[in-house]
Amino acid sequence: MSDETKDILSRLQSDDAAFMKDLFQDHYLMVCKTIYRFVSDHSLTEDLAQEVFIRLWQKRYELNITHSFVAYLRRMAVNEALGHIRKNKRSRTDELDPALHDGMENGTEDQFFHGELKDRVTIAINTLPPRCKAIFQLSRFEEMTYKEIAEKMDISIKTVENQMGKALKILREKLKGYLVVFHVFCFSFLIFA
Repeated sequence: MSDETKDILSRLQSDDAAFMKDLFQDHYLMVCKTIYRFVSDHSLTEDLAQEVFIRLWQKRYELNITHSFVAYLRRMAVNEALGHIRKNKRSRTDELDPALHDGMENGTEDQFFHGELKDRVTIAINTLPPRCKAIFQLSRFEEMTYKEIAEKMDISIKTVENQMGKALKILREKLKGYLVVFHVFCFSFLIFA
């Protein structure tokens, strides 16, 4: 955890409401942009963004940020948007056929497959060469741009592109049997990991 992130956590946990207001002003636009990618509705985006900051304030004593605060906040925004989408999808499914929804909710076979796939993806990621793995994780888990990764690791953007290409090629090969669902899973793996 960076010193900046430690400072942010410390100030939040000391109930610094003025600091929370500053965080809101500094990061509101980023949170809105992140949410809008999923919901494409300005009014809903603003509501969900406010929920993110309310949740951040309410959970300030329980926060477990292992990397950067901005990445954590972005992940909160993604989770808020996806939670809203799931909730609405579930409501519509309930209205259409409650029995169908119950069957989907308790899909033990689906849960097993999802767990097995998650394990295989984790194992595959852990087999990547160290530099390749680090770049892949910064890109996918920290949601850093290639430019940000290049600056952080003091390498060229082209090197980042090459290493990401290598990582994806290796992962595709290792997960060949799961390729049909791999792309969908990668997205959910990032969100629920």
